[in-house]
Amino acid sequence: MATGSLPHPTSPLRGVGVSPGTAAGPTVRVTERPPEPAAGPAPDDPVAEAARIAPAAQEVARSLRERTATTEEAAAVLAATAEMAADPSLTSRAEALVSERRLPAERAVHEAAGEFAEMLGAAGGLMAERARDVLDVRDRIVARLRGTVPPGVPDLDGPCVLLARDLAPADTADLDPALVLALATEEGGPTGHTAVLARALGIPAVVAVRGLLEHPAGGAVVDGTTGEVALHPEPVPARAAAVAEVAWDGRGRTSDGHPVPVLANVGSPADARAAVENGAEGVGLFRTEFCFLDARTEPSEATQREAYRAVLEPLAGLPVVVRTLDAGADKPLPFLSMGDEPNPALGVRGLRVAFDRPELLDRQLSAIAGAAADTGARVSVMAPMVATAAEARWFAERARAAGLERVGVMVETPAAALAGPALVRAVDFVSVGTNDLAQYTFAADRLSGALAELNDPWQPALLRLVAELARAGQEHGVPVGVCGEAAADPRLAGVLAGAGVSSLSMSAAALAPVGSALAGHTREAFGRAARAALAADSPQGARDAAARELTAGEGR
Repeated sequence: MATGSLPHPTSPLRGVGVSPGTAAGPTVRVTERPPEPAAGPAPDDPVAEAARIAPAAQEVARSLRERTATTEEAAAVLAATAEMAADPSLTSRAEALVSERRLPAERAVHEAAGEFAEMLGAAGGLMAERARDVLDVRDRIVARLRGTVPPGVPDLDGPCVLLARDLAPADTADLDPALVLALATEEGGPTGHTAVLARALGIPAVVAVRGLLEHPAGGAVVDGTTGEVALHPEPVPARAAAVAEVAWDGRGRTSDGHPVPVLANVGSPADARAAVENGAEGVGLFRTEFCFLDARTEPSEATQREAYRAVLEPLAGLPVVVRTLDAGADKPLPFLSMGDEPNPALGVRGLRVAFDRPELLDRQLSAIAGAAADTGARVSVMAPMVATAAEARWFAERARAAGLERVGVMVETPAAALAGPALVRAVDFVSVGTNDLAQYTFAADRLSGALAELNDPWQPALLRLVAELARAGQEHGVPVGVCGEAAADPRLAGVLAGAGVSSLSMSAAALAPVGSALAGHTREAFGRAARAALAADSPQGARDAAARELTAGEGR
């Protein structure tokens, strides 16, 4: 990483780049969580002590609701965190601990939240991510009870680079890209909330940077593409992010004209509008479960049809891939309880929910077909968590019976990827969910900061699975797209195209950088870069090999 005339930095640290671009500036450290409250002395008046808890929790909830979110996704994060702070089950449990064990209010909140977090953490996946939210709420309530500054991002008076152990969702939700030029964290993973929201905001970010907070730093240069963070002892001049190098004309294609449609991932009407505004050529992933995260009973077919119509209306005339409910494990829907499972990540989720309840799938397929007819969107449908070609055929038959002619499946398991030739013969298209495919391939929770490198989308083993599937698709004339977070990395997007991937779907903010990157090189150059990356033995080796090929190709 070039640092020019900047003050001499420490040796560059390396993490996992999760949001591309390079930015520099003076550093600001996020306020750490408060120390663990003491279990004593016992309050003189337990009733009065317990009565302090609910007002503090309500005040935290109010402050979260009043914050201004930068995106609809961020607004949902703030609303969910505020609801968690106001949850009466948390406050009542803390009040009970004051009464039963004569604990100070701060300690009672600490222990009550810890109990809830432990239950969520045991579930793994996104449920473990919600456990972090509970701990964030705990720390805010404890700070309110103490009358101290709550943990999180301090007030910023100028552009800076944020350094943190990790960022709670509520802290990430209202970041201002004009002030926060880049992010670097010691913890977190490539599919965690920090990574997802940083990409949505277009802020360069690197996570899982070991030793980040061990060095005094007045300034930093963060490269969200390579994963490097250079810390400087003195402040450095602010320099905003730089990603795109080639102007994008709104069509996904290589510089020699090979088409690679650049599509958007959506889950709400606002997402759909943002996709159109940012130049999406269509939608490669409509997450239907996002419409019903709080539903306690199964939405009727009419209710579903209306919800899907609201998302599809801004997309009239565009191709849209609608994914059926991806419920279970880390994305529980209250109306689809799976009961207690010893390992929910390997349990009944995605399409597996429908095997015992096919009528639920049939109602959804009918609602999707109706919404497509209502709006004029060119709708295809696909199923999540398919493991075998037989499962793909079962889904395809039901979808076509509902009047949906173009049918596909997501590949999120190694079994599905390895069944490529049989799988692609069963459907009209395949879409790779690289987030889950990585975690199942490497047996590594994708939200674990300690395992972030294993979930790095540049892992050569992961890329080989995608390339083999793409080859099977080409042999049988079946498109193979990518709709996981890997598609949002501009350089990796070109490598995926070079490996035979036919389309890329991502957050709206990533559309222009990815489209620009694709337009920067020929299909042949991306093919060479892909072969070099596949031959590497580490994620960084794959990055470096691809970069060398693309740089060398510029002189050819």
